[in-house]
Order: sequence, then structure tokens, then C-alpha cells
Amino acid sequence: MTSLADRALADLEGKLRPSGESGLDRLRIFRVPMVPEVRLYLAEDAVVWWARMEAEAGTVLTAPFWASAWPGGQAVARYVLDHPDTVAGRRVLDVASGSGLVAIAARLAGATAVTANDIDPYALAAITLNAKANGVVVAARHGDLLDGNGEAADVVLAGDVFYSQAIARRMWPFLSGAAARGARVLVGDPGRRHLPRDRLQIVADYQAAADASTEPQISQISVLQPR
Repeated sequence: MTSLADRALADLEGKLRPSGESGLDRLRIFRVPMVPEVRLYLAEDAVVWWARMEAEAGTVLTAPFWASAWPGGQAVARYVLDHPDTVAGRRVLDVASGSGLVAIAARLAGATAVTANDIDPYALAAITLNAKANGVVVAARHGDLLDGNGEAADVVLAGDVFYSQAIARRMWPFLSGAAARGARVLVGDPGRRHLPRDRLQIVADYQAAADASTEPQISQISVLQPR
């Protein structure tokens, strides 16, 4: 990990909620609603957590996407665990990994090697904590990979990556490039506005668990692949 991620890891470890102590601005370990095989350190309340981090830093910070288990990521993780042949014995890249949920699921499903990539040092720290909590080894990689095509990964996984127009414009060429060179590409999405639906086909649909998302309007989540 980078030195920034090392500092972020030390910071997160200091903010884990001790047993029996309450506090919405702390992290605690949760079982993921749609993927109970996986436990993650998540924020009790991501908005409160974000406010605390900005107050400490004295500046505006990037939203802590890693502090919640996004529904698209839950669907990809569920699919991988239900269909382990998708990743078993293969090299996997989880792009925009956030909490590391999808990467951890891939490792539990038998992937030979898993890289979880994110641009946020705090996400890398969370990935490290969460991989350890689940007893798996995941390589946390910092940086923007979207100008490439997933390099040598046999499988490229992406959970809930079409949440804004700006990211969608860069994410789709990356994913389609990975597919074009022969990688298996799977995307999890709950119907985001910027999902390129006409370029993807659904491989599985899941009903969102009642407590699977902080977005109550979401009822169905799809796993898709490029056409």
C-alpha cells in the first residue's frame, strides 16, 4: 500500500467501535445482507461518518463510498459465490472496489489471485481491514486504471460503478476494452441512470433484501455482462 493508505489504515483502526460502545461516527463489523458469508467494517451512518472525517480534516473530502455496501456490489458478490466457476482458478480484478466486498467474495469463491483497485486511500485501508476480517488475501492497488483494459486479469468485476455521468463515460470504455481482449466482465447495478443498458445483457436478477441498501427505492439489482 502507499504511505497515504498506511496512514488511512491506522486512522480507521483507531475508529473501530469497541464492543458495547455506541456511536454513529464509528465503524463496526456487519454481515452483508445479500452476502451473509462476508463481514465488513462499515459506517454505522455513512453521512455522519463523512461529517466527522471532514470536521477532523478541516476541509471537504471525497464521499466515503467504501463505508457502505452498495447494492450493485452485493449483487456481484452474490453471483460470484453462487457461481464459483466464474472466478475459480482465475485472476480477478475488482475495479472501484470500495469496501472490497466483491474482491473478498471472489477470493472466497476460489479465485487464484484478486486485486481490489480504488483511487481512495481510505478504500484501500478498508479493503485491508475487511480482507483480514474474512480470512482472505486480497491485493489492494491504488490508482486510476481506467485508461487501460484490466491488464492480465481473467475476470473483471465492477459493482455499482455507473452512479454518475462522469464516471460512466470512463468506466464503459475500460470494461468494454477488457471484454474485447477476452476477459469475463460482470457488472452489478440496481438501475442507475447512467448504466449503458443497450450495451449489456442481464445474466442474473436479485431482489434487494429489505436491509440491503440505504436506498429504499431499490427493489431489484441486476448482474450484467457486455453483449
